[in-house]
Amino acid sequence: MRTFKYLFAVIMLVSSMSVMAAYKIDRLEPAFWWAGMENENLQLLVYGENISELRPSISYEGVSLERTVQVKSPNYLFLYLKVDKTAKAGSFDINFERKNKTMVKYSYELKQREAGSAMRQGYNTSDVMYLITPDRFVNGDTSNDEVEGMKEGLDRSDDFGRHGGDLAGIIQSLDYIEDMGYTALWLNPVMENDMPEGSYHGYAITDFYKTDARHGSNEDYVKLSKELKKRGMKLVIDMIMNHCGSHHWWMEDLPTDDWLNFQDGWQVTTHLRETNMDPYASDYDKRNHADGWFVESMPDLNQRNPLMADYLIYNTIWWIEYADLDGIRMDTYPYPDKDFMSEWTRRVMEEYPGFNIVGEEWSTNPAIVSYWQKDKVNADGYVSYMPGVFDFPLQDALVKALNEDDSQWGQGLPKLYGMLANDHLYADPTQLVIFPDNHDMSRFYTQIKEDFDMFKMGMAYIAVTRGIPQIYYGTEILMTNPNSDSHGEIRAEYPGGWDDHTANAFTGEGLTADQKEAQEFTKTLLNWRKSSSAVHNGCLKHFAPNHANGLYTLFRYDDKSVVMLVMNKNPEVKDVNIVPFKKEVIGEASEGVDVLSGNKVSLSGETVKIEGRSFLLLEIRK
Repeated sequence: MRTFKYLFAVIMLVSSMSVMAAYKIDRLEPAFWWAGMENENLQLLVYGENISELRPSISYEGVSLERTVQVKSPNYLFLYLKVDKTAKAGSFDINFERKNKTMVKYSYELKQREAGSAMRQGYNTSDVMYLITPDRFVNGDTSNDEVEGMKEGLDRSDDFGRHGGDLAGIIQSLDYIEDMGYTALWLNPVMENDMPEGSYHGYAITDFYKTDARHGSNEDYVKLSKELKKRGMKLVIDMIMNHCGSHHWWMEDLPTDDWLNFQDGWQVTTHLRETNMDPYASDYDKRNHADGWFVESMPDLNQRNPLMADYLIYNTIWWIEYADLDGIRMDTYPYPDKDFMSEWTRRVMEEYPGFNIVGEEWSTNPAIVSYWQKDKVNADGYVSYMPGVFDFPLQDALVKALNEDDSQWGQGLPKLYGMLANDHLYADPTQLVIFPDNHDMSRFYTQIKEDFDMFKMGMAYIAVTRGIPQIYYGTEILMTNPNSDSHGEIRAEYPGGWDDHTANAFTGEGLTADQKEAQEFTKTLLNWRKSSSAVHNGCLKHFAPNHANGLYTLFRYDDKSVVMLVMNKNPEVKDVNIVPFKKEVIGEASEGVDVLSGNKVSLSGETVKIEGRSFLLLEIRK
C-alpha cells in the first residue's frame, strides 16, 4: 500500500509539473515600468501559448489589477494595472493561476524615475538637429554586421541593402558632431527591422521594444543618450504609429480580427492627406487614406482598436523614460487615425509638459500643415497637442527662391518672402522644424543644381529664420545624388565612415576644396547660432524683395542684439538702402559684425554693399 501511495504521489507531481510546463510567457510588454508616473494606468501585453486559460493576480502595495482582457487569440492577455502615487519602486510577482494553482509567474519591476524626469525640457529653438540614417553613417562595430538568425545580412553593393552603420559609429563620432555645432541628434528608427530585404531605413518595425541588433542593443541606445547628455546635447527618437513590418512577431498570430486595417486583404492608401481636413470629403475617401497600407510589407495598424491604441501610447512613454529622450519625430503623421493621434499627443505631453514632438506632414500647402499644430483653431474643431510640424512649405519655397530667375515676375526670392507671410496660419511658427533637405528627398546641393553660392545663401537663411533647424548628414560637405532620386543613392555612406573610403569627412582627407569650405562654413554658422538669443527667441521682421531686384532682407532681434541677413542673387555688387532698416529695426547703431569673417561693417551711411551672388550676415549689438 505504501508503495502504491508513493507511486501515486509521484504521478500526480509529474502531472502537475507537466501542466505547469505547458504554460510559459514568451513576451510581456513593457517588461518593466516606473513608479510615480503622472498617468497611474498601465497596459501590459502578455503573450504565451494558451495564456488566456490562466487568471492573473497581483499583490503589491499601490498596484492593483483593474481588469483583464481576453481576445480572439488564446495566446494573449491584456492586463490593465493601476500604479497609484503610493507605489514604491521594487519588484513583485504577477501570478498566472489555474484552478487556484500558480502555473507561471513573472517578476515585474517598478523602477525609480530619474529626478526631474517629468519636467524634462525637449529640444527647442536654440537647437540644431543633425539627422542621421544610422546604417549609412559610420560602421563603428563590424561584429554586428552579420547577426545570426536575422533575415538580411550585409550587402554594401546594394543601395537598398544593409551597409553596417551602427550606434557605436555614432557614439564614436560625437566629438565631430558637437564640434560642428549640432546640439541634437535625430536618428532614423533604430528599432528592430527583421525583414528579408530593404529595411535598412528602419521604418518596417518588427519589435517595438527592441533595438535592431545590427545597430546595437537597447543598452547601446541608452549609452548614446547618456553620452549626448554629458555634452549638453539631445536625442530625438523617430517613431511610427501608422504601420509595422510584415515580419513583426505578432503577424503570425494576430490578437484580434481588427488588429490591422484591411486585415483580410491589404489595400494601398490613396495618400489623400487632405481628407483629414476637407469639409467635403467622403467617408470612403477618408477610410481609404487612413486605413490603406503604404506597401504590402508595411501592414497598417488599426489605432481605433483600443488595445492597439494603448499599446502604442505606452510604448512611446516607455522609450522616453527608458532612454531619457528629448523629443519625438513622428513619421507619416496624417496617416493613422486622426483622433488617436490627438490622444497620443495629449497623453505624451501630459506626462512630459516640457517635451517636444514634430510631425511629418509632407505637404507644401501651409494650410494643411498648420492643421496639426497645438493650439491651432480648426474649422472642424479638431484638437492637436503636438507642438511642432515640419515646414515642408518653406523648404519648397527656399529651393525655388534659390533656383528661379528673379527677373521674372513673382519668381525667386519673392517665393521665400511670400511663404513666410503665411505664418499667420500657424499657432506658433517658432516651433516649426525647418530644413534644406532630409532622408526622403534629393540632397539640397542636388536640388539647387550644385550652385555653391546658393548653397551658402540657403544655409544662412536656415540658420537665421524662425523655427528649429534640421540638417541631414552630409549636407555640410555637399553630398549629392547626381544619378537619380533613389533613396538608396540619397542615403549614401558618409565619407570616412568605413575603412575602405578614400575620402574622410572627419579628417578632411580626400574632400574637395568646396567640400572643405562648405564644412567650415557650416561649422562657423552653427556655432555662432548657439549663442544668438535674437535667433533663438527674438522677433522677426523682413523687407519684401522689389520686383526683379534680387534682394531680400530679414531681421531677428531682441533687447540684446539685432541679426541682419541680406541676400543678393544678382551677379553684381549691390548697394542696399538701409534707411528703412534704421527706422524700424537697427536704430542708431553705427556698425555691425560680419558673423562669418568677424570684420566690422559700418552702418553710419545710407547703404551697405553686398557682393554679387552672396549675402551679408551681421550681428548688431544694442
